[in-house]
Amino acid sequence: MSSITRKSATEIAQMRRAGAIVAEVLARVEEAARPGASTAELDAIAERHIRAAGATSNFKGYHGFPATICISIDAEVVHGIPGDREIKAGALVSVDAGAIWEGWHADAARSFYVGEAPPAVAALIAATRAALDAGIAAARPGATIEEVSGAIEDVAIAAGLGVVRPFVGHGIGRAMHEAPQVPNYRTGRKSLTLAAGHCLAIEPMFTLGSPEVGVMDDEWTVVTVDRSLAAHFEDSIAIGTGGAELLTRP
Repeated sequence: MSSITRKSATEIAQMRRAGAIVAEVLARVEEAARPGASTAELDAIAERHIRAAGATSNFKGYHGFPATICISIDAEVVHGIPGDREIKAGALVSVDAGAIWEGWHADAARSFYVGEAPPAVAALIAATRAALDAGIAAARPGATIEEVSGAIEDVAIAAGLGVVRPFVGHGIGRAMHEAPQVPNYRTGRKSLTLAAGHCLAIEPMFTLGSPEVGVMDDEWTVVTVDRSLAAHFEDSIAIGTGGAELLTRP
């Protein structure tokens, strides 16, 4: 069973500022993700905004990652590298962004469709977002990580979606990835009991087909093995006495 450090109100305030920057980045990138825009151009928008806000990227250089944000398209689940590819109408785009403010981290992700989504794709996006909200609602003092994981998994089961298992949510604070892991499925194991001051990044990743994934030749991009579409949502939260505070939404 993992344990995590509880953050003070002052420390959470720093994370809240980092989270506001991440929320702004995600909004700007989604607005700019129009047909013809390259993923490198979207990455540049994110980098400019993070720098202008006085923050730094927690993705760029992380274990050698070469960009400021991750942009994953269609069957790509997470960790897509921005480059020459252009956004096209009919694409399912997932953007993962993070920032560091005064040494404190925030991390969040959004998925969206370019154009009018077919019903099955719209349902995938909606269910993944709903699973994030369910996990956040379950994250309260006295609840366990296993309860958070179960709330997320229940949404996937009800929607008939695949749950990606190798990649999970995590603690967050002075580092982008801290203990504990926050799976998007029940593990059946004893898990941490949450208390005020604990901070987490909750991030469901669901698929329309098989939940099995692999890593592409770039050694970063995670893709579904059957090339079914995938969606990814994430928010950083702080546990308060009355429940979870969202740090990465406007």
